[in-house]
Amino acid sequence: MSSLPEYELFALRYAMRDARRSDHFIGGDPHDGPMPMDYFLWVAVSDERTFVIDTGFTAEVAARRKRTFLRCPIDALKLLDVDAETLGDVILTHLHYDHVGNFHRFPKARFHLQEAEIHYATGHYMGHSRLAHSFEVDDICGIVRLNFAQRVQFHFGDIELAPGISLHAVGGHSAGLQFVRVHTRRGFVVLASDVSHFYENLERRRPFVTSFHVGEMLDGFDALLAQAPTPAHIVPGHDPLVMKRYPAPSRELEGIAIRLDVMPSE
Repeated sequence: MSSLPEYELFALRYAMRDARRSDHFIGGDPHDGPMPMDYFLWVAVSDERTFVIDTGFTAEVAARRKRTFLRCPIDALKLLDVDAETLGDVILTHLHYDHVGNFHRFPKARFHLQEAEIHYATGHYMGHSRLAHSFEVDDICGIVRLNFAQRVQFHFGDIELAPGISLHAVGGHSAGLQFVRVHTRRGFVVLASDVSHFYENLERRRPFVTSFHVGEMLDGFDALLAQAPTPAHIVPGHDPLVMKRYPAPSRELEGIAIRLDVMPSE
């Protein structure tokens, strides 16, 4: 019997984007059609610790980038009995605008990030507008300030962050991208974040259009599968199908949050 803690694991949907299939695959798609995108953050809760994984974006950023903002993700954490004001740990899978905005709403948290990501986000590659577009300058400056305040824990590759929580560095979509493996009552669940935006990226081995290194993105698919008991234990980062395959924690949270520590319906 495993001695690891079993985390309750949730996804919280806070925004969406109308898009097409050609927006999500390198090389486009011969059968182009609507393929909307959802935006999530994730919460892992055990008797001992709570981790928030990524922090979403603000209403201001949503308006500027023409995203449909459904709810403030930080305010919505209260629906899962999580208080951002007192939370101790936030995992940032990477520093793209939709994963690190709202960092300022966690005044006591330590932020966990791959060292490679901060080098990427502050280095010469940001001189290329195609790469810089995925970042918000104020977010990156904020993380630098948090580092000077000794509130960022940088990691150098794979690490067990806590019993039942491990980080896995893959790069690809962003230079310091990492995914998170969480021990739950159904075994280890792999939160892919942007290693695989949609189920289809992984299942058909078709990389997402925003890519720093296509080869690392393809290797990242293999890394997801290596860390998951089955493909059904992998949760992609932006797929609306996630909301259909997993149940809400309660009737009041239908369409807002889902449980990932139970098996999907298909």
